[in-house]
Amino acid sequence: MILVTGGLGFIGTHTTRALLDLGESCVLVQRRAAEPPAAFAAEAGERLYVEQADLADERALLEIGDRHKITGILHLAGSMPWPVGAYEPVEHAERALRSLFNVFRAARDWQVRRLGLASTIGVYGGVATDGPYREDLPLPMTVAHPIPGFKKIGELLADHLAQALGVEAVNYRIGAIWGPLGHNPDPFFPAPQLVHAAARGAEPDLSALHAVPHLGNGLDLCYVKDCGRALALLQVAERLRHRTYNVASGRLTTNGELVAAVRKLVPELRVDLPEGLAPGTDDHFLDITRLRADTGYEPAYDTGRAVAEYLDWLRAGNDR
Repeated sequence: MILVTGGLGFIGTHTTRALLDLGESCVLVQRRAAEPPAAFAAEAGERLYVEQADLADERALLEIGDRHKITGILHLAGSMPWPVGAYEPVEHAERALRSLFNVFRAARDWQVRRLGLASTIGVYGGVATDGPYREDLPLPMTVAHPIPGFKKIGELLADHLAQALGVEAVNYRIGAIWGPLGHNPDPFFPAPQLVHAAARGAEPDLSALHAVPHLGNGLDLCYVKDCGRALALLQVAERLRHRTYNVASGRLTTNGELVAAVRKLVPELRVDLPEGLAPGTDDHFLDITRLRADTGYEPAYDTGRAVAEYLDWLRAGNDR
């Protein structure tokens, strides 16, 4: 049975679905009381359970192991001070790290087979390379945002604790994820805004983006169902040869490609992005050679299929 922290969140929901489809059973841990969504109705109470616990509360987390036989942990909830500025800084950072330590305590006490830890593409910020981001590239100590900062801290702590405790801990550096249940607006890329606008028959509002998107710019956009399946495959793989894996599409999706895919389905969509690349930008994608080799993973969604499915999802009445 796999314990998934943040299992009812955006990525967590799709990862849980993928784990169930692979024949696993899951315990989803949420800080607030929650019920399994309708999509899990068939498995609820038999192969899927929801537990309420604050990860910063060691006793509450460890007691879950008294009720369920946990064989693996997938830590998707963020061990970072979020939202930024919401609480006293020192106490907030201490609480974030305590949640990570408690997850390691649980992994040790339950003697789990594998502890998977969600990291982010953001840890590569500032890396100078002519090709894709590979897991063996040296990372700079500087960070531009608390999320990649605490993910770097988490990766270093995980490496130390894995060796000290004898726990197999694996870091999953997750790319730019989008699709059903995702964030809208997204501050880093325009995909959700474009598809939501197309579903409503409105003009997209891109004002929340940190920078003006140009048609030539892009990211490693990974549809959330592909991301969930990749994480599930990593979690159940018989053997992993590395401690760090990129989880992404393995290719660059430009804003121009995205706009073209949406307009193919909704020709009347009004969006006018500048041509070429934004000044000073240098876009990269994630190398997923390790992921492919150790799990057999291949993305199932190209841009067109992802846009079409997401558009259908929103038109069916789902607000995210």
